[in-house]
Amino acid sequence: MRIERRERDEASILHADLDSFYASVEQRDQPSLRGRPVLVGGGVVLAASYEAKALGVRTPMPGHEARALCRGRAVTVPPRFSAYTEASRGVFAIFDDTTPLVEGISVDEAFLDVAGLKKISGTPVQIAARLRARIRGEVGLPITVGVARTKFLAKVASGAGKPDGLLEVPPDGELAFLHPLPVRRLWGVGAKTEDRLAEAGVRTVHDMAELGESGLSALLGEGAGRHLYALAMARDPRPVQTGRRRKSIGAQRALGRRIKSESEVEATLLALVDGLGGRLRGAHRCCRTVVLSLRFDDYSRVTRSRSIGEPTDSTTVVLALARGLLDDSLPLVRERGCTLIGLSLTNLSAPGAVQLALPFDRDGDELADSHDAELDVALDDLRDRFGRGAVTRGRLIGRHHGEDAPLLPD
Repeated sequence: MRIERRERDEASILHADLDSFYASVEQRDQPSLRGRPVLVGGGVVLAASYEAKALGVRTPMPGHEARALCRGRAVTVPPRFSAYTEASRGVFAIFDDTTPLVEGISVDEAFLDVAGLKKISGTPVQIAARLRARIRGEVGLPITVGVARTKFLAKVASGAGKPDGLLEVPPDGELAFLHPLPVRRLWGVGAKTEDRLAEAGVRTVHDMAELGESGLSALLGEGAGRHLYALAMARDPRPVQTGRRRKSIGAQRALGRRIKSESEVEATLLALVDGLGGRLRGAHRCCRTVVLSLRFDDYSRVTRSRSIGEPTDSTTVVLALARGLLDDSLPLVRERGCTLIGLSLTNLSAPGAVQLALPFDRDGDELADSHDAELDVALDDLRDRFGRGAVTRGRLIGRHHGEDAPLLPD
């Protein structure tokens, strides 16, 4: 469903964002952790409580560096993604009970459109306050909500309102709120763009607005210039969208800072593929593209992808694509070390009459006969019915790789 693209008279879009989600779940479930610096993940910090952030901890940061910053006060806990997924579902149930117009962004944040609910639910700020109280009372988690006329401003407002806050940007105060902010607060401004703008003397959103669309286009290119100038002037016509099926299914796993062998990296990839295959079939979807993301010891990243001609929900086919992508990246893994693996299945579609099911080599040539393909389908069925542990790969016997971190709510 799409809301008509017209300028709103009031701030009626909410951006709701859970505060330090993983760490907050740990503090909720273990009262002894409340008020203490909490680090989720040992080798690499996946999440940190606000007490740890106040001491300089950031993610992703090596665990030993984070513990040093906390001067022996930090409590390190292993991630529990099943608990985080359950908490996310509880929060989204409250979102859906608040308004039918909910656009999920990740497992811990969403946009909500509450225009037109004033007679039955009160003003947008009142709705936001009640939403925060319900999530605190029913799920036990703190959440920050930004309220504005546009999605962009609502998200910036929630960032400024953290932690555990509620911040409204009224229509007549949009530029006064936005213009003093640093340019990195705008969508589309990464480190390289920020450096290029700084070289031109552009450091705040006000500077960007003063430079104008033509000046930004000359500096960054026509598309980026137009986009950033619109945001600098608080223009964002995008509506909250719901009813759309997700565009990807993904997961990632942190590997820690200890040097990993190629065998360990590949085994982690195998475990990710097995989990994603089950989720793909559970959602009754097929995919055409596999995307592999790697993060290295120096915090650099690389992303590679490969597509096939016909959609598939076969774990074996996905694995063949993923292995090929990993093989292409092994020289970088050997050179830089790997601290995180992420895998996404994209170009999703509903199962159709044509579906690729045969395993193939890394050049796309089919390898298996019909008997092999039937065996692959049978193994996938066993995993889906009885769990991933019912049938496992020889490479994974005796290995424990932890749980998958979902990148978006299923």
